[in-house]
Amino acid sequence: MPLTRRNFAKRSALTGASVALAGSVDVLATAPGAIGEEVPDTGPDGTADGRAAGYGPLLPDADGILALPAGFAYRIITRTGVTRLESGESTPSHHDGTGTFAGHRGTTLLVNNHELKGPRADWPHPVPLAAGLVYDPAAAGGCTVVEVARDGSPVGEWVGIAGTSTNCAGGTTPWGTWLTCEETEDKAGRNGMTKDHGYVFEVDPHDRKAGRHPKPIKALGRYAHEAVVVDPRRGHLYLTEDASGPNGLFYRWTPPKGFEHGRGRLRTLADDAGVLAAPKCFDSGGRFVDDLSRATEAGTVYGVDWIDVPDRDARTVSVRNQFGAGEVTRARKLEGMWWADGGAYLVSSYAREESPVRHDGQVWFYDPRRRTLTLKVLLGVNPDPGTDGALDGPDNITVSPYGGLIIAEDGEGVQHLFGATEDGRTYPVARNELNIGTADAPEFSEFTGPVFSPDGRTLFANIQEPGIMLAVTGPWKRIRRQK
Repeated sequence: MPLTRRNFAKRSALTGASVALAGSVDVLATAPGAIGEEVPDTGPDGTADGRAAGYGPLLPDADGILALPAGFAYRIITRTGVTRLESGESTPSHHDGTGTFAGHRGTTLLVNNHELKGPRADWPHPVPLAAGLVYDPAAAGGCTVVEVARDGSPVGEWVGIAGTSTNCAGGTTPWGTWLTCEETEDKAGRNGMTKDHGYVFEVDPHDRKAGRHPKPIKALGRYAHEAVVVDPRRGHLYLTEDASGPNGLFYRWTPPKGFEHGRGRLRTLADDAGVLAAPKCFDSGGRFVDDLSRATEAGTVYGVDWIDVPDRDARTVSVRNQFGAGEVTRARKLEGMWWADGGAYLVSSYAREESPVRHDGQVWFYDPRRRTLTLKVLLGVNPDPGTDGALDGPDNITVSPYGGLIIAEDGEGVQHLFGATEDGRTYPVARNELNIGTADAPEFSEFTGPVFSPDGRTLFANIQEPGIMLAVTGPWKRIRRQK
């Protein structure tokens, strides 16, 4: 039954405009301007003088790679131009979304996206065209699979899929595979491509043969995909779109009746299988919300209806352009997602002139049972992006086994990994110190792909340019609520 604006308004009147959600993150009510404050030293219980939480200030790195709190250390797992695949080629560049999986004998397997758009000739280190694993031989992107030993030492790296384009984020599945997402709408004949792009592909880190003869999962649509998560209970897939002109959409795919998920099952679907839909949101007064940037307070709750996509393969018109004014709710730069606490956490990285209201980042939680979107984190416009401590542009996201969120910053100026606690405090985890610009005009690449190892002991993350995968270890501990 659709959640009509009248039903949602009635429900809101009974329950109140703010819905407190149970789980490891809960309501992260963060006031604009407060999220980027300097974090004082933490006490032995993980709290910080009653004001903030975390692991203390970040210490400069003598090697100029990664600043971390005292007691933490990092290890470089892969580095473009330095480390090599089993086949002898360099690790591809532009590391992005990453998933972790338990391997044999205590090893960890990581599937690493490489966000390379357009022809292979444009990139010094594209994903190698491994035999049998190529979708479009003209495309530079794809995924590699990295194996790390129990002691954190790298074991090997090989191609998981090649010949795809702009592999940005993606998501893990409950059955132990990785869904890699193409953030492009290039069709055959455009930008040198020989096949249509803008799809989702499945990569199995445990079975090298499973990825042979790659096939796009067309049922999930063709658009500028960013991330995907799976509802393990209902079987729905949720997907984000990073696009503008008009702003992109948050999608839900409902499987056809009788479909059972499992390894390789998605690639067996018909191109039009199931239903792909976009959200139509209403506020507590039953009023239509055209863009998620309208929410200016953490704790804002919107009801959600789902509107079917007319042509998911976008044969003549981009999917987001198939809806007119008043039909769906949009958002700028819908980025990373993570499934936890019975729902999907999703990021809108920032909003500027293409959106109704400006901000420097939002994190939302979609509750499929209530059919609501709740604003968890809101970053006001950062007045000084070059200042260390100020935060903007959240991108990839993961839920920490120690409580709260770990978020990769893709903003202006200094770039961080930062945490957000259950009660709205924030703290730095790492700072990128690798200057890829000049001394007079420093530039720091974004962080991507934060994800913990299956045992929770190691946080993996990437510096996108030139392409470095890092493993961070240290005295992780539960970040408790402030009393």
